[in-house]
Amino acid sequence: MAQLALNDAERQALLEAYPAVFVKSFWQRYGLAVGAGVVAVYLVFCFFFFNVGAVLSDGRWDRAGAYLQDWYSWRAQPRLKLAAGKPVDVQWNNRAQYRTDGPIDWLVPASDGSVLVTFGSEADSLVMRPDMVTVNLNGQPHDVAVGASGVVLPEDAPEAMTLKGDKVLVDFGFAGSAEIRASQVYVQRRFLGWANFWFDTKSAFWGMSLPQLVSTIVVGERIDPQMSNLQLAWRDFLGNGVWQHADIISKLIQTIVMAFVGTLLGTLVAAPLAFIAARNITPNRAANWVMKRTFDLLRSIDMLIWALFFTRSFGPGPIPGIAAIFFTDTGALGKVYAEALENVDDKEREGVKSVGAHTLEVQRYGVVPQVLPVFISQSLYFWESNIRSATVIGAVGAGGIGLKLLEAMKTNADWDKVAYMVVLILAVVFIFDNISNALRSRLIGSRH
Repeated sequence: MAQLALNDAERQALLEAYPAVFVKSFWQRYGLAVGAGVVAVYLVFCFFFFNVGAVLSDGRWDRAGAYLQDWYSWRAQPRLKLAAGKPVDVQWNNRAQYRTDGPIDWLVPASDGSVLVTFGSEADSLVMRPDMVTVNLNGQPHDVAVGASGVVLPEDAPEAMTLKGDKVLVDFGFAGSAEIRASQVYVQRRFLGWANFWFDTKSAFWGMSLPQLVSTIVVGERIDPQMSNLQLAWRDFLGNGVWQHADIISKLIQTIVMAFVGTLLGTLVAAPLAFIAARNITPNRAANWVMKRTFDLLRSIDMLIWALFFTRSFGPGPIPGIAAIFFTDTGALGKVYAEALENVDDKEREGVKSVGAHTLEVQRYGVVPQVLPVFISQSLYFWESNIRSATVIGAVGAGGIGLKLLEAMKTNADWDKVAYMVVLILAVVFIFDNISNALRSRLIGSRH
């Protein structure tokens, strides 16, 4: 294919006809590079201004790892009291992970008063006596003398055993750890999963395997003559004293209702007010200005601030949460609705006017059909978003699962419950996100 050659005159004519194409300004040539450089300088400034390096270096990453493990595993933490001339006394915390009258396969008292604690097998275990604690690591025994004079770290102690102050720390990896002191041993035994998630130790179904549970529910004799085994299992599940399923589910439903009612009220109030704010609908500059500034005021104050204000005014509960969502959404939806109204096609309005329709009829038949899909679509999106927001404002006292989540985090020991509630919140957000997307697609059509 022959190439088209331009002479000097033709080239000059093209330059004069299309200068913007051939002669680029400085910003057109180097704007992207300059922008990237400014962003890089800004990030470096933020790094030093907020002292990010020191924060990262001083972070308790070991503690963060332990918290993360608590999301998907659980810890049994018995305390074993050591006293001369007495058998080792096993004491438990208040989480009631085991029945007090039942055997525990990894914690076995012996007839001589000692106690064996295994961390997977006897090759990794502790044998506790009143005056001596034997630590078995990979099958190798290491004796730690205990008594009034304190604890003594054996000379052949491996890296997994360290002396810290007046205690010997033993690390068994994921299986757990031990803290040996002069008069007691703190044991932390870790297992995958969530302890007693389905039933607590008071339930007749506690400790059953899945086949045993199904068999008991389907063909087993009635445990309680007044109800079927299925009803009893459901009651025991909801009444689980450790996991509090009934309360958590109730708080989750409260969060969903709080988001729905707040969004609905915001929609019902913002929609008519948006007609006043729209300049092409209400030809009154003062009314337009006042209404738009009202929307700005309502949405400029964050939902969390509104929640704090209403919580202090009316006390904790879902009403302050609904009010916070209502105020914020009224401002945000009002602005969105007003912009949609200002961009309607005037031809439809003029067509309705031409047949002698009243002003309200013009809005009803010439404007509302154009903006209604947008109104509903935006309201659905805000409802979906407010389910997440309702969780956050619940943490400051506005009720719902957010408050329950904050309570679990404050204990610093219920991270498995935190994980449970986070999974529930994610599931709810996922479900309502799909519902919202499906409804929006039906209203405004799928976009490919």
